[in-house]
Amino acid sequence: MHIGKRIFLKRELPEAEIIAGFTKLPASNVADCMERTNAMSPRIKLMSSPKKEMCGPAFTVHTRAGDNLAIFAALKYCQPGDVIVVNNEGDNSRAVIGEVMMTWLRDQRHAAGIVVDGPMRDIDTLKDWEMPIYATGTTPDGPYREGPGEVNVPISCGNISVNPGDIILGDNDGVIAIPRKDAADLLPKAQAFHVKDDANAAAFSKGTSDLSWLDEALEEKGFNIIDDVYRP
Repeated sequence: MHIGKRIFLKRELPEAEIIAGFTKLPASNVADCMERTNAMSPRIKLMSSPKKEMCGPAFTVHTRAGDNLAIFAALKYCQPGDVIVVNNEGDNSRAVIGEVMMTWLRDQRHAAGIVVDGPMRDIDTLKDWEMPIYATGTTPDGPYREGPGEVNVPISCGNISVNPGDIILGDNDGVIAIPRKDAADLLPKAQAFHVKDDANAAAFSKGTSDLSWLDEALEEKGFNIIDDVYRP
């Protein structure tokens, strides 16, 4: 994908109450309601120690591999509650963010979190932060600061598409992107699914869950139930 030199300062944003509604839901439940297609690759891992889920509108960055000039621009222009989402062109050789930049993001911009499809550094300090930080790993090798790069354009992160203003939801399981245009319709469905999922978990715990569907499903898929031991 071609990288230009553009910084868009405005985005179409979801309503604040929609974002607030998703903060109370597990990423897994919401992902199930999106046909299990909007979760980022598990190579992107939680690197810090937040006490609550990460949820906020995407402030996207597309940077040249191993370069963080555009990320600095994002730190300057992002707003409180934003989640910075970075496409690092699949590079794993250089950290594009560390403690100094993260301190600005937390203390001056009050961001909801950051997701980097690439490495970070200064993990000894950042691992204890309550601010959600997601990255592919760590390396002491630092970045270039030359560009090119773009801010608030459509990007790919963790093998999924992310548009500026999409709702980014992350917890201990990982990160999902909720398309802004779908968020209002999705929220009540995800809330209902979460209630049902909690009830299912309770039923499984008590042994009262109805598994009558299982035999029919196995037969339909062509499974053989063999009342014998396996013999080569």
